[in-house]
Amino acid sequence: MLVLDEVTRNYRSGEIEVPAVRGVSLTARQGTLTAVMGPSGCGKSTLLTMAGGLQPPDSGSVSVAGTRVDTLEETQLYQHRRRNIGYVFQDYNLVRILSVAENVALPAELDGMSRRKARAQAREALASVGMDEYADRYPDSLSGGQQQRVALARAFSGGRGLILADEPTGALDTESAAQVMVSLLSLVRAGATCVIVTHDEAVAARADRVVRMRDGVLHEGGHDHAPATEAAV
Repeated sequence: MLVLDEVTRNYRSGEIEVPAVRGVSLTARQGTLTAVMGPSGCGKSTLLTMAGGLQPPDSGSVSVAGTRVDTLEETQLYQHRRRNIGYVFQDYNLVRILSVAENVALPAELDGMSRRKARAQAREALASVGMDEYADRYPDSLSGGQQQRVALARAFSGGRGLILADEPTGALDTESAAQVMVSLLSLVRAGATCVIVTHDEAVAARADRVVRMRDGVLHEGGHDHAPATEAAV
């Protein structure tokens, strides 16, 4: 589902070019959860944004569902991302003036789907993460864990095959983090490919595969086993 091949990304700091990601290759299989770990500033989040088509690599290639996203025109990239990639941010990125159902339906509506169909699809996605009863509530009335589960539903709505999550439990208490992980693993069991960036060893322990970054370089680490199940929570 996701193939990163020798990707690099550099940033400029004044006259100095700073390498953030150095020739990284990573393949994430369908129906698996991959955890990317490493210290702050090692390139984890940059790697995730390249995987999601939010920024292009300086070199190398990024393929999602068999399509080279790094070569797509801007309009094609937006369409491919909306239909195939769900991105979960640490700060949720929910629109506070929209209801929960409206937040989840928004990407499909922006892609031209009718409001009625998009809202029905949104409610199915909310049900998959145990949040359907909150469909008519607003984000500010929800706990942090509930908001993150809404963000997961938005990422998965429409059956997107690739879910990318940047520290999805980083700002949550232990109970809320566990609920989010149960929801994330349910998406994996449904066939999604998930890649998460995390500092939390307990979260990484629930992944099928753990890789670690240091100084922009990826190293295999941890475990690699059968697809994640709820029993691993």
